[in-house]
Amino acid sequence: MKIEIFKMERMQSLWENLVDYNLSESGVHPLTLRELLSPEELEELTRVELGYTQTNGTPALRENIARLYPNMDPEQIMVTAGSSEANFLLMWSLLEPGDEVVFELPNYMQMWGLARAFGARVKPFWLRPELGWQPDPDELRKQVNGNTRMIILTNPNNPTGSILTEEARNEIIKQAEKVGAWILADEVYRGAELNGQETPSFWGSYDRVLVVSGLSKAYGLPGLRLGWLAGPLEVVKKIWTYHDYTTISVSALTDHLATRVLEPERRQKILKRTREILNHNLPLLENWLKSFDGLFSYLPPRAGAILFTRYNLPVNSTELVEKILKEKSVLLVPGDHFELDQHLRLGYGSPPEYLQAALERVAEVISAMRP
Repeated sequence: MKIEIFKMERMQSLWENLVDYNLSESGVHPLTLRELLSPEELEELTRVELGYTQTNGTPALRENIARLYPNMDPEQIMVTAGSSEANFLLMWSLLEPGDEVVFELPNYMQMWGLARAFGARVKPFWLRPELGWQPDPDELRKQVNGNTRMIILTNPNNPTGSILTEEARNEIIKQAEKVGAWILADEVYRGAELNGQETPSFWGSYDRVLVVSGLSKAYGLPGLRLGWLAGPLEVVKKIWTYHDYTTISVSALTDHLATRVLEPERRQKILKRTREILNHNLPLLENWLKSFDGLFSYLPPRAGAILFTRYNLPVNSTELVEKILKEKSVLLVPGDHFELDQHLRLGYGSPPEYLQAALERVAEVISAMRP
């Protein structure tokens, strides 16, 4: 088995903890334990036994996750070490060499790389900026055929922050149903909508839907490394066999804290914090982009702490990001990490003074490069 370098994750792992300013993140500034828990709950945390937990997630945690989906039984949930493990388990357990996968682009490229490594033929369908970062239904119809095993998408989308329209969702479901393909929906940004209207899950729209999510992006808790997958019971039972060969279970502290996080009232409080950060910071970023008088063009994101912008400079996006990194110690994500050059992904979920200071440094590089 050969696997290609995951370009974005490699760049982030090398630099995100070394730079002065990191704008490569796609979630909001993380919560602390003191912000998350009451003094009594912090004391309770000290009494958690640090043994193995139930390998598919404790019943209380899976019950809280199941509430997020219509008619979901807790037994249909598999708790994982971040949504990245959920993605890995799904690719490993469901794909065979020669399968065809139709993959939404631009997108987080983990499942693109995994599907190819496991021998699948991966075919893109593009979100088009001229369509408001929506797919072209004609292109989708051409890509899906009787050999299609799976359609993979992220909704809300990374890197664009767009949300599929009802018409686009229905077309994806229609094409999957036509050939009996799985829909694998990464919904890790669900709950981080700027208007506060939570994006409907793909779960319940079709009998061959698999959903992935976690606490990293919308919740501001990436350090918990808590994710999950949800699907038909027989598929989740199958995946459990594969899970036994990877992490076995999440940590006892992670399971305990995630159960607290997903209590309905606390969950809403956390998501309210996320929306407040996004709605406060997005105008700061947009004003910065507009100050360059047409150098940048973009569609405002509807969800997530990310904005995907095209720039009008004659330089490759990775080269531009590396120049900014070297000269100003600011980390951004280049568009070619999403197979779309001449773009940048800017994370805007950090504290506003941090965001503004980072953008000032980036501006110095951009201004010097303008004709």
